Formats: sequence, C-alpha cells, structure tokens
Amino acid sequence: MNQRSPLPDPLSRMPFSTQQAAARGVPRSRLRSQDLTRPFHGVRASGASATMSIVERAEAYAPLLRADQFFSHTTAAALHGMRMPTSFDEEAIHVSSIAPTRAPRGKGVIGHQAADAPVVWSNGRIRASSPADTWIALGSSLPLDDLIVMGDGLISRKEPQATVEELSQMVASSAGSRGSARLRSALAWIRADTDSAPETRLRLVLTRAGCPEPEVNGIIQTARGPFHGDLVFRAHGVVVEYDGEQHRTVDLQYSIDVDRLDAMMAARWRVVRVDKRLMRTPGVVVGRVRRALADQ
Repeated sequence: MNQRSPLPDPLSRMPFSTQQAAARGVPRSRLRSQDLTRPFHGVRASGASATMSIVERAEAYAPLLRADQFFSHTTAAALHGMRMPTSFDEEAIHVSSIAPTRAPRGKGVIGHQAADAPVVWSNGRIRASSPADTWIALGSSLPLDDLIVMGDGLISRKEPQATVEELSQMVASSAGSRGSARLRSALAWIRADTDSAPETRLRLVLTRAGCPEPEVNGIIQTARGPFHGDLVFRAHGVVVEYDGEQHRTVDLQYSIDVDRLDAMMAARWRVVRVDKRLMRTPGVVVGRVRRALADQ
C-alpha cells in the first residue's frame, strides 16, 4: 500500500484552501486522498468530522475569506460564545461582504452584503462582526425574546461584551433599517448583570404576568456575608432562583448553592426555586411567585 505523503505545516493542523496547498507544493493527487474531507468547495481538512459544529465549519471556511469578508449573524454569535436562540440548529454559515463586493455564494453558505463596514473582530485567522454589531444584524431575523436573551448576555455580570450605552447608540443609529423596531423593543427589556439565558426568560415570564420588576442578581446581606440572588424582590423579601443543570450535577456548585440559600432563608428571605421542568408550566411559576410576594 502506498504511503500518503505528509502535509506540510500548518496544513496538517487546520483546514486549508487548495490554493494554499498549491503554494506549498502539495500535488493535486494528494488533495484527492480519502483522509481529507471537503467541507466547502476549494477547502480541505485533515481528520475533520462529517458532522461539524458551526464553529468548526467557520474555521473550515476561514481560508476562503477575502479581506473584505467576515462571519456574521448567528455564525458570528456562535464564534463569540453569545447566548444562542433556543431553536438554533443551523448548519449553514453566514458570511458578509462589504459593499460593493457581492455576497458570497456556495453550498452551506448564506451570503450577505453589508452596506457599511461594522466593527470586525479578528484572531488572525477568523474575522467576525463584533458582538454588538452581530446583535444589531440579527434584529431582522431573530424573535423578540431571543434578542432580549442575547442582549442580556452581552451585558452580563461576568465577562460582558458590550455596555447598555453602546447598544443604545447602535440601536439609535440603525433607525429605519430592517429590524430596528424590534431592536428598540428588545433594548427596553434587556437588563445588565444576568448570569444565564433561563434567568432572563424567567424574568420575562414574571414581569409580563404583572409581577413587580425584580433586581437582577441583587445583593442580599446575610450573617454569612453578602450573596447574589437571581431575581430579588427586595420590597417583599422574596428571591427567585433558577436552578440550572450545573446546580444539581456539579458537587461544588451544589454545596455552594445550599450554603447560599440557607443563609438567605436564615436572614428571613423567602426563596422560590424554579428549574427547567417547572418552566414548562409558566402559569405555575407565576402562581408560586405571586403567593410568595403576597405572604411576605
């Protein structure tokens, strides 16, 4: 059996274009070898999985990006680790070109043409619209609640990627464009300092049902020190906590939560706990919170 010739670095470690291979003297016959996959026309990858994540697909397409092109929309959101839509299952990648360059076309690619050049982030290999510009671009396609969740994530308590002022200025600048009205509506609902998407969705369920506006990750003073509560109804002495999977499956996080909630209850705070299962019945969630608010 003939031995396949090894690929030169860095082609052996990352996806590459056929032009890059030719420039390094790789023969065409080597590019037809079965150990290489073809995620896109004109691209080869060594050992790539047949089922690639959106981030892996973007990395595979990166060698084809021109100087005036960048990843955008949900592809950029995935690259930035933004809070993704609940129904997100898209396989195609989004690539934008700055006018007058035409939008790219090809199998597995959704092309766009950007009239104005947004702020573009780059790690030297991959270019993508900035997190804030990505959120603005998605105003014309995402439902309102997904925009709110994503906006909350941009100004989250830990490692925020934007500020409220920045988003406000960009929404004002987008007036009259597709999705601008939905972005304005989303901006009115987003709040700083959230820790998770379910936390945002829980807040929306409660406030839309007529509950008072809670403090997001408000600080609660206890005998054991200050703690953050997910949704704090300070005037009523009630805190609503969303228990994610990590709260149940990670031992250290579970122990921290037990101590934190015990300290809050010892300080005479009423704690209402909500999980993924309970969120399937929003009426039950609202009823429990309303009873807690009335009892305190």
